[in-house]
Amino acid sequence: MFSRRTLLQSGTAVALGAPALIGFAQQSVTLRFHTFVTGTSGVWNNALLPWMQKIQNESGGRIRFEHFPSMQLGGNPGQLFDQARDGLADVVWAMPGLTPGRFPRSEVYELPFMMSNAGATSRAFWEYIQTHAADEFRGVRSLAFHVHGPGVFHVRERAITRPDDLRGLRMRGPTRMITALLGHLGATPVGMALPQIPEALSRGVIDGTMIPWEIVPSIRVQEMVQFHSEFDPAGGALYTTTFVMAMNQRRYDALPPDLKRVIDANTGIEASAALGRGQESGDAPARRIAQERGNRINTIRGVEAQEFRRQARPVEVNWVQDMDRRGFNGRELLANARRLIEKHSRA
Repeated sequence: MFSRRTLLQSGTAVALGAPALIGFAQQSVTLRFHTFVTGTSGVWNNALLPWMQKIQNESGGRIRFEHFPSMQLGGNPGQLFDQARDGLADVVWAMPGLTPGRFPRSEVYELPFMMSNAGATSRAFWEYIQTHAADEFRGVRSLAFHVHGPGVFHVRERAITRPDDLRGLRMRGPTRMITALLGHLGATPVGMALPQIPEALSRGVIDGTMIPWEIVPSIRVQEMVQFHSEFDPAGGALYTTTFVMAMNQRRYDALPPDLKRVIDANTGIEASAALGRGQESGDAPARRIAQERGNRINTIRGVEAQEFRRQARPVEVNWVQDMDRRGFNGRELLANARRLIEKHSRA
């Protein structure tokens, strides 16, 4: 049985300990994570969610995330970077290419036939941004820069085996570089947000789309097309798309030092590589789904692949000239981007 003195002592201890307990409670934070992909997509489950879970685990549960996929906080995908900058979201995963011309130097990794391995290219992309284009992402705390796996043609009624097969087709492309590529290959480029693709395919507004394999099941593209055309990895991917994970700088600055260290440990070149690998890991399972459905999958290689390269060359030339007009050395930027891919592919 407690004495009055014991109760008074314990009450004093609780009172004295209250500020410490309040202080501890203040050390836990919840970050709002906002992006445009669905919560069922491969990149969400294979890359973004594991990244968030890793931070939650390493912080002992003191950093938690509220999940807002599918633009649930409002706006459109091209506004995500500004939402992180302005504090409308705490962390975002965004495509720089959705705001054409705003991040011009980063577009180099979206040029045709730049990459074949998402992990190595993501490492290269991180290093390239730090050394050649960091000022393009002012106003946020950049956490990672990465790319997805090889881009693939997905077409309703025609196999794409050579550039001429694209003539007359209305093809959806995700970014400025990729729609330019489609135009040089003879297709009619159609700019369109990812969620619009299924309806556009089913209604015949477009004849096909360019997306990596991992996206296919989440928007059921395999049910609306019959033909898929990929490139032999030995010759490089037709294209890839770039991504940035960014955090509101004020939100980061307000974190206690130990939680900043948790974020920092999951930021940078290795985090970029992990996100690239995670997204690419969804390619093979998605490809199997299309294959099991009976869709036709063909691989473009050899002479046909070289012809695609030849006809895609003006996209690269035009980008270099655009950089020169902006006051940058386009040829040097391109050479450095390729050198970094080679460097990290050998590592």
